[in-house]
Amino acid sequence: MTATINKSELESLLRPHNQLHVLQFWDELDAAGREQLAGQVRSIDFDLLDSLFRDEIDQPDWAELARQASPPPAVRLHERAPGATNPLHITAEAARRAGVAALEAGEVGVILVAGGQGSRLGFEKPKGMYPIGPLSKATLAQIHLEKIRAIAKRHGKSTPLYMMTSPVTHDDTLEFLADNAHFGLAKDDLFVFCQGTMPAVDAKSGQVLLEAKDSIFLSPDGHGGTVAALGASGAFDHMRHRGIKHLFYFQVDNPLAPICDAELIGFHILAKSELTSLAIAKQSPQERLGNFVMINDRVSIIEYSDFPDDVAEQRDANGELVYWAGSVAIHVFDVAFLERSLKLKDTLPFHVARKKAEYIGNDGKLAKPSEPNALKFERFIFDLLPHAERPIVVEYAEEEAFAPLKNASGAPKDTPEYVHRFLLDQHRRWLEAAGAQVAPGVHVEISPLYALDAEEVAKRVKAGTRFERSEYLGSE
Repeated sequence: MTATINKSELESLLRPHNQLHVLQFWDELDAAGREQLAGQVRSIDFDLLDSLFRDEIDQPDWAELARQASPPPAVRLHERAPGATNPLHITAEAARRAGVAALEAGEVGVILVAGGQGSRLGFEKPKGMYPIGPLSKATLAQIHLEKIRAIAKRHGKSTPLYMMTSPVTHDDTLEFLADNAHFGLAKDDLFVFCQGTMPAVDAKSGQVLLEAKDSIFLSPDGHGGTVAALGASGAFDHMRHRGIKHLFYFQVDNPLAPICDAELIGFHILAKSELTSLAIAKQSPQERLGNFVMINDRVSIIEYSDFPDDVAEQRDANGELVYWAGSVAIHVFDVAFLERSLKLKDTLPFHVARKKAEYIGNDGKLAKPSEPNALKFERFIFDLLPHAERPIVVEYAEEEAFAPLKNASGAPKDTPEYVHRFLLDQHRRWLEAAGAQVAPGVHVEISPLYALDAEEVAKRVKAGTRFERSEYLGSE
């Protein structure tokens, strides 16, 4: 196998792009190292990389587009109340019935994006392995997979999970799932696949960085790589075999995600939408959430970093934010739309992020920059929105849908303590709605296998029950 490696061939690929430094340690590498490096070189589109570095690929003028935008078609939170009307003329009750019917017919699957590590948490493992349960210490992955099991039990039909990892989390995730017997999911209900990568380049020179002497620094290509990875992995074939028509999409760091919420799925189905997005109301104009907007009669998301302050601060006659709808990376996709989007996978724009990246210097030693030194290129799945027919946005309360774990303790929000508070507050609301009483200072955590939501809590907990001490309500 290694006899086929021709250094001059690799040089011919690298020289036109000023990337010959990639081979500077070639003579020190063993056969396996040379094989790895050669494979990486052959897989990289250096023309694309050059264009991205020189900004020759058309990048949208987001500021100008924002000034041309209007608010998206949406169902607001108060319009989901019993008997309320909304612009779609679909009641929440009708939506819920349609969603339940799809779940009971086995037409709904789940995409879980789990490619990130917990580095910002001081946790050098896949983020899904982080023990976030306030009392149980259940991991993020356990909470999500137990929700999916509970959904299947409720509707009498299994719900397959398509879990996307990244090269840095894939092997650890597979081992972790195997060690925990896949948290009770059947073999055919769990499909794990790995996303693609893009090289990171030096921000000044555009030269690719080396992670090791035999390895180019590769970063996950972003959640916009989901479509290509689904196609390459055979996941679409699996969906076709299972009869899956709709996919609930969310990210691993959010244990509050209302997985397969029947009402959201029902709005999606009854509106004949190809892509439905859950939104929360922004609390401030510059909140660090993507902004749902309409541009040229198409729904789009403009990242907060690209959204001009003068647009973000616009208010209507009632003093409410005009651009209120914040994205929390929860969507419902039609499978047929995603399959059609395979043809669009190379047309999604790249977003450029300036990051700190350790790399192997010309002296062969690890360089640890103190300032951002690298450009990383990612595609975002929400850039599919403008290609979708009849997309809609549905507002949910933040406290019922979004508490992401992103930061270590001490940050203003999105810390372990922040997530604990959201989880415990939600479970307290469910218990009190059932007529139970939770003493001050007492914390009750509820496993999804015990009760999936307030409705199931009301069936299991008798009115008048008092919780005088903190406890975890598990599956028994």
